[in-house]
Amino acid sequence: MTADSEPGPAPALAIASGNPSAEQIAAVVAVLSARAGSGGVARSGESGRSEWSARYRLLREPLIRAPGGWRASALPR
Repeated sequence: MTADSEPGPAPALAIASGNPSAEQIAAVVAVLSARAGSGGVARSGESGRSEWSARYRLLREPLIRAPGGWRASALPR
């Protein structure tokens, strides 16, 4: 490495203190890799569930039995 060359990118994982073994570092890297891979978001090939198929949309709110109740049933909540 020469003095005028650009420094490389910062490391993604740095050990701040202690003296972990190679197995401990490998375990941490495996857990972080698995966590980053799952992510909990829909992958590019999969699409999320549509709101039209949501179960709560099948439930109807009770009708209001009062003067003007039929009008209130059509108003957004």
